[in-house]
Amino acid sequence: MLRSIALLVGLLASVPALAGEMNAEEARHFVVGHVFSYNCFEGTRGQGRVLANGGVVGSIQFQGSGPLRYAALPAGTLRVEGQSVCASLRGLPIQPCFNLERIDNYSFRGSVSGLSFMSCEFTRPHGHPHHLVRHHKRRQVTPLALRPSLTAENNN
Repeated sequence: MLRSIALLVGLLASVPALAGEMNAEEARHFVVGHVFSYNCFEGTRGQGRVLANGGVVGSIQFQGSGPLRYAALPAGTLRVEGQSVCASLRGLPIQPCFNLERIDNYSFRGSVSGLSFMSCEFTRPHGHPHHLVRHHKRRQVTPLALRPSLTAENNN
């Protein structure tokens, strides 16, 4: 569960023009479509982009070690509830909402509401447009229902 929340906080991004707490609309304008690098309280880091449909794509390295992994969360993962940005992840017993605090024109801090120690700092690159690094080849994945059955004749 902690990894799912860290991933979500890690890939979340938002903030307006002045320092201070942002509401959902300010966060949407500051974050959606932009790439942010992030560093979290327990060492998790990476890059991510929040899509207009509430999906998230990017990379993550848990606790600052091990492989850098591609991560994608489906459309509708992030959504607005009142003035808050919240998340909905299958298998997560809670649906966390986030406190989003703008630091400056390029960065903000995001934390799980009620758990301010669980925070990540997000920074948007200055100057040139920044693109997510793509280290993974796209591969065709065939659903199990369409794969040939593993029978004795297929194993010969």
